[in-house]
Amino acid sequence: MTHATTRIIREEHAALSAMLRSILLLLAQHRREGTLPDFAALRAMLFYVDEFPEKRHHRKESQLLFPKLRARTPLSRDLLDRLDDDHRRGEHNIRELEHALLGFEMMGERRRPDFERAAERYVDFYLGHMAMEEQQILPLAERVLTDADWEQLDEAFSANQDPLTGHEPDEDYRALFTRIVNAVPAPIGLGRAD
Repeated sequence: MTHATTRIIREEHAALSAMLRSILLLLAQHRREGTLPDFAALRAMLFYVDEFPEKRHHRKESQLLFPKLRARTPLSRDLLDRLDDDHRRGEHNIRELEHALLGFEMMGERRRPDFERAAERYVDFYLGHMAMEEQQILPLAERVLTDADWEQLDEAFSANQDPLTGHEPDEDYRALFTRIVNAVPAPIGLGRAD
């Protein structure tokens, strides 16, 4: 049986993966065309990554899911420690990427390669992180957590309201969400917002 928590985590990972890949697609498109990217759109996309996955999604994994797994089984404790460390470093990593974007925007073409390399490293890191969670942690959780564990997790994770997973964005985030989905290339599948 797949629980709401597992489904929500996978949906949020898919939305974040699409967002991160879109950043790289936008950069590649502008590099090919010899144009500068829409810096405001890139800032909005990075703000989303910081605001939703870093501050909401990761906290629930580290504060709710991972402790329950540690309490139920000694398996994967090293991996859970590594994932928790990834979460702790997440804010620093996104700040470095935002700084590299600012350098590109303020200093111009000379800083494009620095930002593009930083973006590629960040995306590779993040995609690898999510793959470990989906391939190792979520299947383990499905095997070892109790019904009571799932009840608590499902309630907490169901409160997530990430607009890129189909939820109506909070009024505070509506303009941000609109800017992002309108900047994302159509093949990614995030749709358009008006």
